[in-house]
Amino acid sequence: MSSIRERLQGRWRITETGTWDSDDLDLVEPAFIAFEPNGAGEFRFVAVVAGLDCAYSQTDVGFRFQGSDEGDEVFGEGWAEADGADTIHGEIAFWNGDETTFKARRWPRS
Repeated sequence: MSSIRERLQGRWRITETGTWDSDDLDLVEPAFIAFEPNGAGEFRFVAVVAGLDCAYSQTDVGFRFQGSDEGDEVFGEGWAEADGADTIHGEIAFWNGDETTFKARRWPRS
């Protein structure tokens, strides 16, 4: 069986959140979260662009993020876990701001 790091590696299309509807999620580009093998990652949704610093456990990945939202600096943390081979769910929490759950599906590799 593969590790959680291997299972989550790659790009995931964010399809749903508890805060924003799908039209808002894809405001600038299709919403996604990505996990790299080296513990880095990124997400983009609405007008937010952020880099991730990830820490893996046996069952999930926790991350801290730093980026921008319409030019304003944002920070926060979150987590994600696998629901199956091709879906994940988790939470993203902005420091002193919004918190939301999310669901995502694996983007096919190109």
